[in-house]
Amino acid sequence: MSAVAFSGLDLLTTAVAILDGDLKVLYLNSAAETLFALSRRNVTGHPFAELFVDGGTFGQMLSQALGDTRGFVDQELTLTRPGYEPLHLNCVVTPVDMATAALLIEFRHIDQQLRIERETQRLTQHEANRELIRNLAHEIKNPLGGIRGSAQLLERELDRPGLREYTQVIIKEADRLQVLMDRLLTPHRLPQVGTVNIHEVCERVRALLLAEFPQGIQIQRDYDTSLPDLQGDREQLIQAVLNVVRNAAQAMNGEGVIELRTRVARQVTLAKTRHKLALELQVVDNGPGIPAAISDKIFYPLVSGREGGSGLGLTLAQTFVQHHHGAIEVESEPGRTCFHIMLPLQ
Repeated sequence: MSAVAFSGLDLLTTAVAILDGDLKVLYLNSAAETLFALSRRNVTGHPFAELFVDGGTFGQMLSQALGDTRGFVDQELTLTRPGYEPLHLNCVVTPVDMATAALLIEFRHIDQQLRIERETQRLTQHEANRELIRNLAHEIKNPLGGIRGSAQLLERELDRPGLREYTQVIIKEADRLQVLMDRLLTPHRLPQVGTVNIHEVCERVRALLLAEFPQGIQIQRDYDTSLPDLQGDREQLIQAVLNVVRNAAQAMNGEGVIELRTRVARQVTLAKTRHKLALELQVVDNGPGIPAAISDKIFYPLVSGREGGSGLGLTLAQTFVQHHHGAIEVESEPGRTCFHIMLPLQ
């Protein structure tokens, strides 16, 4: 049976291998090629288990499944390609009866599965938080106007100028809270889609940060200039990247090194959708790292590792990235924090 007959499997995010009755490779889908760092053309006709240095036991299990015409599930399978790190996999083997095809094997990288589950959980939590914050913001905005108006009326009745300092404090704090409420409601604007060059976004953010922190912060660049433009909202992407970079600068108290690095990523799953190409922007800093107590909640609203922080910057960044069907992740340890922003390339 030709590879064309299996071409629909390339749309799956799960890695799939189809073997013949001799346990030789008939077909690997794109996800399997990426997972095992193999070329379908080069391995077709080769015994599948022999592609791995530790595939002997797995080959015996496949032979037994073929002989008994009974599938199996292995949730702790480890396979190692020569020269590569071991892969820890979930595996489902199913006997099939399609021309020369005898076994269909589905693989899912355990780390990838955990990441997808974590992303799904974060999306659900984010939607709940966003609705809660939006309702709260609407409730707060109404009395703020009354407080500010009352302070203005009171100020007109005061005879002693010194007392007006207190009414001015009320008015300014009411204005500050009004701005905060507006920021909470802003992300609900839909993206204004156009052609965006990610390096122009990075350069804009770099200029803004260097103006805000003229001394002490160094921003290094490592760009892949071959990256194509993407379709998105330029202003939202600038704000998302700016919030992440500013968060890094503030975490380092205005002193340290931040690196902006762009790369192309292939065969990436974002929001349960498989993309052949994606853009990866890394924001790396050499600061103290994210406190362990908030590492799992860093994107939640009103969660901040900095005294006096609003805890909204990374929440807004995540919202804007999700508007572009992307994802944002972070890994952190003392001396190195890296935010990964992944955006699909159409």
